[in-house]
Amino acid sequence: MSLSSLTTDEDRDVLLDTKIQAVGVDVHYHDKQALFQVDLDIAANTVTALIGPSGCGKSTFLRCLNRMNDIIDGCRVSGALSLDGNDLYAREVDVVALRAKVGMVFQKPNPFPKSIYENVAFGPRIHGLADSRAELDQIVETSLRRAGLYTEVSDRLDDTATSLSGGQQQRLCIARAIAVEPEVILMDEPCSALDPIATAKVEELIDELRQRYTIVIVTHSMQQAARVSQRTAFFHLGEVVEDGETAKIFTDPHDERTQAYITGRIG
Repeated sequence: MSLSSLTTDEDRDVLLDTKIQAVGVDVHYHDKQALFQVDLDIAANTVTALIGPSGCGKSTFLRCLNRMNDIIDGCRVSGALSLDGNDLYAREVDVVALRAKVGMVFQKPNPFPKSIYENVAFGPRIHGLADSRAELDQIVETSLRRAGLYTEVSDRLDDTATSLSGGQQQRLCIARAIAVEPEVILMDEPCSALDPIATAKVEELIDELRQRYTIVIVTHSMQQAARVSQRTAFFHLGEVVEDGETAKIFTDPHDERTQAYITGRIG
């Protein structure tokens, strides 16, 4: 897959602000097509929400961005996907390194059956990001602080991660993702299994993290999309119907299908 050539200064300016670019992306699962000619630019240091009815292709597209679809039998991705202008599907791409750079937080918290410390230390240790225990300790503390969790767990880092509440486990998974110094964080319905108080904490965290990371979040909650994102893309039947600034998508959409979804007439 390769990106089309940039031919104007304006195009180059757009690329400078774009962290991820999708051009004409199709995805098939065996004989079933799940995405159709998706074009979408994802801006750097911005929260982009992917909204739409169940089964519309949001999570399929999200998994394209760190090549998680590679592990699904019969999945074929075509078109062009790039990160900082570099082809994500080029033959020479190290997928393990890519998934460190483009981290993922899943719908259900999935901490490793290890201590809180070891959950965060695992990635940096595997990727050789620390030369000493002191450096590893610092990475763990910094990651937990950025995930808004350190003050709650600093005196029990050796406790098993499964002893944490659901909301704490999800923030631990976010700490685990950012411990390997990613540039992008993908979130697939990160609050769907959480109570309102835990959801509010994760949403506050998302707003803080966008200063440092590019975030793409799949959510069924339009209220959540409106609260946490600066840009929104509406998916319907495997297509991106429209995308743009979140406020405009929710208050003045161009397409009647977007209007119908936002007002509850479809979905």
